[in-house]
Amino acid sequence: MLLARDVIQSNDLIAYENLQVRNMIKNRRLAKSISDASWSMFREYLEYFAKVFNKTVIAVAPHFTSQKCSCCGQIVQKSLSVRTHHCLNCKTVLDRDENAALNILMRAIESLENTVGQT
Repeated sequence: MLLARDVIQSNDLIAYENLQVRNMIKNRRLAKSISDASWSMFREYLEYFAKVFNKTVIAVAPHFTSQKCSCCGQIVQKSLSVRTHHCLNCKTVLDRDENAALNILMRAIESLENTVGQT
């Protein structure tokens, strides 16, 4: 709970992948670590504190966030064990998670831009 509050207070925009935690828990290899980390509860606290502190939280579609190059948009297929993103198209080299984080941020910003002026 404190971590979620601190994340909200120190940022104006928080974006995360809208992962289907229920489906992921069905995978026996992932179930314990996901349950131990309380992903769903953390998301609920993020949403709660965002309202309290008038901040923006956006859940984005998780599709290809680590596969899509955050620089050029090329899809770079890789297994989960590959931790570095190497784009042959634009020569970008990033940590897989950093590449995914940049894609998540860009999707959140696009989502905000698409809702500007809409009520």
